Amino acid sequence: MAGRNEAEQRASRQPITRRLIVRDPPKFDLETYIGNYTGRTRFDRLYLIGCSSAYLSIEALKAAIVEAKKGRDVGRYVRAVETLHGAAPGDPDATLDAKWIETTSKKVAADTERMEAELKGYKHNLIKESIRMGNEGLGQHYHEIGDLQQSFKAYSRMRDYCTSSRHISDMSLRLILVSIEQRNWMAVQSNVLKARGGQFKQEDDAELLSKLTASMGLAQMASGNYRSAAESFIRIEPSLGNTFKQVLTANDVAVYGGLCALASVDRHELQTKVLDNSKFRTFLELEPHIRRAITFFCASKYSQCLEILEAYKADYLLDLHLQKHVQPIYSQVRSKSIIQFLSPFGSVSFDRMAKAFRTDERSLEDELVGMIKQGYLQARIDAQNKLLVAKQTDPRQSVYEDTLEMVKRYERAARLKLMRMNIILAGLEVKSLKAAAATGLNSNTNNHLPPGSAISSTTAAGGSLPPPDTARMGSITGSMGSSIFNTERSESGGGGGGGSEIVPSHAGSNAGAANDTSASAGAGAGVGDGAAGGEGQSVNVVEEGGGGASL
Repeated sequence: MAGRNEAEQRASRQPITRRLIVRDPPKFDLETYIGNYTGRTRFDRLYLIGCSSAYLSIEALKAAIVEAKKGRDVGRYVRAVETLHGAAPGDPDATLDAKWIETTSKKVAADTERMEAELKGYKHNLIKESIRMGNEGLGQHYHEIGDLQQSFKAYSRMRDYCTSSRHISDMSLRLILVSIEQRNWMAVQSNVLKARGGQFKQEDDAELLSKLTASMGLAQMASGNYRSAAESFIRIEPSLGNTFKQVLTANDVAVYGGLCALASVDRHELQTKVLDNSKFRTFLELEPHIRRAITFFCASKYSQCLEILEAYKADYLLDLHLQKHVQPIYSQVRSKSIIQFLSPFGSVSFDRMAKAFRTDERSLEDELVGMIKQGYLQARIDAQNKLLVAKQTDPRQSVYEDTLEMVKRYERAARLKLMRMNIILAGLEVKSLKAAAATGLNSNTNNHLPPGSAISSTTAAGGSLPPPDTARMGSITGSMGSSIFNTERSESGGGGGGGSEIVPSHAGSNAGAANDTSASAGAGAGVGDGAAGGEGQSVNVVEEGGGGASL
């Protein structure tokens, strides 16, 4: 009874999600469909169909119970029986087999204890290959009993004991399988990238890379990145075949890749990258209705394309990886069809569009309003005349706006370059904040500088100047022209300490004065604690525009 209680607790920890109910009968035969898969995905797919299909619910749940009893995951068996009991309380299979639960739970506990003891012995002997195989066996054991978290940890511990690229690829593939079942798509992408970085034998390269690409496509589709998913599925080599049946089949590659491409790729790319792709054509031949739908879309026969997709919608809603994405994919395909249909026209009547897409005008109007609000369609609705009118844009005005924006960007870049050139010519040095802190610069000096930079000055002898007490900033005057720095070097003759100073300029105009350097005598009131008789340096900042701006 202890084993039964443990199994029921494990089943109760499973996340409770609201299932989508599909009332239309699917086009596939359940036994033939599930025969294409192996491993734990068989139960997952049967259980999803049993929870979602009103037509195949009882049959799929009973098959899921039989599949669960073939393995050692007691929690799955309990969950399937409870679901069947809710759907058909009087069914003989809707009762828990307490004897099987107790026997299986005891065997699982004994195997777990034995394998953990063996792994401890391997670690004591410090044999790397034995430790790697012990972690691999323990991870596989946890995976079979449904403890995915412990399985992932055991497989991850193999990394320190892998001695060849083949070991790394096997470990990454096992981690990917566990992550797919956990729906941990970030871990899937991470392990795919790690596995791709290894070196493999040529005979194993194509098959392994196809599995990795298929896993990456699933992760990208799960995250809603349909274009990247389509590119991944299209790149899969035909050699994949049915070697990845514990996750997906070649038919699934055709369906996933075709639907993602329809939702995210334009007509030209659909023709060149999908229909004319010799590799992906091998998969499309397994699902001819997907190939026909893509062909109709490329030929601007949108109603026929949408009819094919609608006919197979029930099948896709019962797919383990596709169910949550059917509605957004179908919406994107329909939106693309409407946009492509409207592109040659300035205005189209609702009646013509309703006939083209085989719907009523009221539903079509609501759909168009939604597309306009979301920004997918640049048009307006004439409710009185029942017309959809495309917005007219002036191409000349767009060119003017783009040109003015480009001129502003160029002018700003030129001013910044001139400013940097003059700072360098003035003997100033641009440092990072860390370097400025190391030399003891006062933070008040850098209040008007760009983030992450500071200005310091060096003496003629090459030594750093003492930190300034204050910084007097100059007003900016002048007319049209570039930023101009007027630097003056002065010899200090007396008690004024030599130093570096930024001197304000009060000239009324600067008619082209640029880098005017002159020697002058006098005691420069330097900022800092320079020695008497030292050489001072000042910089006059003159820039276009009125006063008030600071360097």
